[in-house]
Amino acid sequence: MAGTGLAGDGTEEGQGMQEITDLERRITAALDRIGRGIDALDIAVVEPPAAIDLAPVPAATEGDAATLRAELETERAATAQLRERLRAVRDRETLTRSQLEEKAEKMTRQLDVQGLELQRMRKTAVLLREELRRLREAQEAGTVDAAQINRAMLAELDALRATRLSELAELDEISAALDEHITEAENA
Repeated sequence: MAGTGLAGDGTEEGQGMQEITDLERRITAALDRIGRGIDALDIAVVEPPAAIDLAPVPAATEGDAATLRAELETERAATAQLRERLRAVRDRETLTRSQLEEKAEKMTRQLDVQGLELQRMRKTAVLLREELRRLREAQEAGTVDAAQINRAMLAELDALRATRLSELAELDEISAALDEHITEAENA
């Protein structure tokens, strides 16, 4: 599957998710600190102690609060963006996982079909060898029987049918693989 971003062991995507989680944790901590700073400024501006002169709040303090609020909004936007990226990575991982499970299930079914066909071919080959051995023995004894020839012919026909079914199963497998590649090429 081209373009899924999955390495054989998934470490590359795992590291990316770890980085996103770490950044999200750091941004959340920064947002909390900024929020506490703004709250402290608001408390200082709104409820001045009785011992301090009730003069207007200096412009620098209001400017600091505005700067902190702007930084808070920037951090919130960055956090939202990181959460969206994390959600997209998780969605992509879920989709990739389901596609891989589907592919594994399909391959298991194909192997089951091939196993059954192989078993049928082996059984037919054993029957064919046995009938040919009997026919050879009858020919050496000079007592070739028409029914014996028919049994040998039927065994050979069964072997041909088993071979044909095995080839059909293999063609189905090849067709399925080609369909996947064609679909990927169309979607690319």
